[in-house]
Amino acid sequence: MESLEAELDRARELAVADLADAIETIGFECTRCGACCTAEDDDPHTATVFPDEVRDLQAATDYDFRDVARPMPYGLDETDDGGVGGETFEWALQTDSCGDCTFYAEDDDGVGACTVHDDRPLVCRTYPFSVALAGTSQPMGEAVDEEGLVRAHECEGLGRDISREDAEELAATLKERAVRELEEAIGVRDAYEPARPEPGAVVVHDSEGAKRPDGSAYER
Repeated sequence: MESLEAELDRARELAVADLADAIETIGFECTRCGACCTAEDDDPHTATVFPDEVRDLQAATDYDFRDVARPMPYGLDETDDGGVGGETFEWALQTDSCGDCTFYAEDDDGVGACTVHDDRPLVCRTYPFSVALAGTSQPMGEAVDEEGLVRAHECEGLGRDISREDAEELAATLKERAVRELEEAIGVRDAYEPARPEPGAVVVHDSEGAKRPDGSAYER
């Protein structure tokens, strides 16, 4: 397996035109179905968000850190009182009581929309696509289509015509996301030190160090 640094170099060298070609071949048009923003069966919506994206959303909404993001649930252990504890990596967008993204809303006709559309994170801007490089995230399960290094994940909008302009814009954002994911992964690796929190406590490791669920620094 290539090192994260080698994969980062590959991500930085990705040709936007090639990514756009792949996106055009697969095809995509957002139908505003809301499936990528809502819970699936009993699984809450889970979308990775970078620390600076959390702060950007805070600035756009005046929300507290906990209202924007939650610890990534993978790796945490359930406690006897129904809570969770342990150490995890990265942040996920916060969810509501139904497990839907806290920023998702439907109008009276049931049409979904993102309430922070202009400030939405890179993972939301690029769904249902990802880049097949080690160290990059693969949202919503296995890919259902693939063209070159571009993977497509389950979405009813796949296979629809997309303009070259929209494909190139999406491709540029997809490249940006791949680079950011690898930079974050390297940052997490380099900043990581085992926290060994008390039972029932949660520590999140991101590229800025160990943090509590409210985003504040974790002090051992």
